[in-house]
Amino acid sequence: MADSLTLWRNARIATCDESHTVLERGAMLTRGGRIEWVGPEDGAAAALHGAQAPADVHDLGGAWVTPGLIDCHTHLVFAGTRASEYAERLRGRTYEEIARAGGGIVSSMRAVRAASEQQLVDESAPRLRSLLAEGVTTVEIKSGYGLTLEDERKMLRAARALARAFPVTVKTTFLAAHTVPPEYKGRADDYIRVVSDEWLPTLHGEGLVDAVDVFCESIGFNLEQSGKLFAAATKLGIRVKMHAEQLSNLGGSRMATRYHALSCDHLEFTTPEDAAALAAAGTVAVLLPVAFYCLAEGHKPPVGAFRAAGARMAVASDCNPGSAPGTSLLLAMSMATRLFGLTAEEALAGVTRNAAQALGETAQRGSLTTGRIADFVVWNVSAIEELGYWIGFNPRRTIVRAGKLAS
Repeated sequence: MADSLTLWRNARIATCDESHTVLERGAMLTRGGRIEWVGPEDGAAAALHGAQAPADVHDLGGAWVTPGLIDCHTHLVFAGTRASEYAERLRGRTYEEIARAGGGIVSSMRAVRAASEQQLVDESAPRLRSLLAEGVTTVEIKSGYGLTLEDERKMLRAARALARAFPVTVKTTFLAAHTVPPEYKGRADDYIRVVSDEWLPTLHGEGLVDAVDVFCESIGFNLEQSGKLFAAATKLGIRVKMHAEQLSNLGGSRMATRYHALSCDHLEFTTPEDAAALAAAGTVAVLLPVAFYCLAEGHKPPVGAFRAAGARMAVASDCNPGSAPGTSLLLAMSMATRLFGLTAEEALAGVTRNAAQALGETAQRGSLTTGRIADFVVWNVSAIEELGYWIGFNPRRTIVRAGKLAS
């Protein structure tokens, strides 16, 4: 039996397409989990072209509708917390000082290694629920706190388990190149070789890797090491992304663009020349304002340069135990507008269309257009600008996943 049509009518639709189309009285037809048509409500009858009447009709009561939100940068799977390190930073120690003293990522590594896969799932599930409650329908989850083959596998398997347990699309990113583990202290080149030549092909072969990431930084990996990992990923046909220019500028973003990276993330120390390279390569600039806030950074990403160059900007929660212990994408939107100067329209594009591009998912999601997956959110707001306005209040009314009511 063919999939039946569903009509979603009487809605104010922010399609988040390339033209920023807004339909003040719009409607959508969905079939088989995808959008078959979207447009002014008075055009719905013509769109049916004599087809059978919709099996279901949902009157949305004039509510605002957007695509399902996309959190395109998280470290959501982890164990324990690093609240004590946050307290240290309040007393004046820097993130880099704590990391060099054996804390930071290595602290989370110890907790993840001690946890079972099921413990990781159980600890991560409440964080995922918090994101989903705000209308997130797609989330990226990175590994990077295991730093052995078995523990990286455990993290990625936990991410896949969350995707099975919750109504969400999960994209997994292999981030073993997060920091040099204690076993390889002073041997970063050897570690990158093992990650690139052994772990990555193994985990990719197990269907656990959607993308590859690297922390290109003075306390992470240099350009040559990052390039070796990117070359190995590219050989396997895996897309790459980079933590770049968060604490300094090693030239990471421009190197990443030579590999047509999906995204470069953080970017506080990016130059206008870097911004131009990102735009030319189609690499998304992912802004992470929660980390900027929690680390009390003083150097903002060059949003004006990104605009001038035409680089796409996305916004993400960066949910992690160290620099961004937050599970609210709506709060990240608010911070991106207030701290970084994004407009309300840019912030919304940053968690929909541009976030989809940062995950290589533009053809499937991120806008309410014909052929895309019918993931969307109905909001209790009178103006779409409220999505980056409220703090501590969730205006989500209803979430639709693949054309079906999820909540």
